[in-house]
Amino acid sequence: MVKVRLARFGTKKHPYYHVVVTDRENPRDGKFIEQIGTYDPSKPWTDAKIDDMRLAHWVSNGALVSPTLDRVLRARKVAAAAVAK
Repeated sequence: MVKVRLARFGTKKHPYYHVVVTDRENPRDGKFIEQIGTYDPSKPWTDAKIDDMRLAHWVSNGALVSPTLDRVLRARKVAAAAVAK
C-alpha cells in the first residue's frame, strides 16, 4: 500500500520535512517513490510547499495520507483562506 507522509530531515531539534510518496513498509526516512513537497514547522503553515496536483494524483490512485500530513494540509488550507480574506 502506498502512503503520502513526512520524511524527517534537518538537524537535532531543528526538523525539516519532505513530503514523500512511499510504500508503507519502508522506514520513515528510507526509500521513496516521489518527493512532492517540503514542510518547515518553524515557518507559517502557508509556507509549506506541496505540489497539489501530484498529491491529488496519488490520492486518486489509492494512496493514503498520514494523519500528521493531513493536519498540515488542513492548517495550510485554513491559513490560505484567512490570508485571502
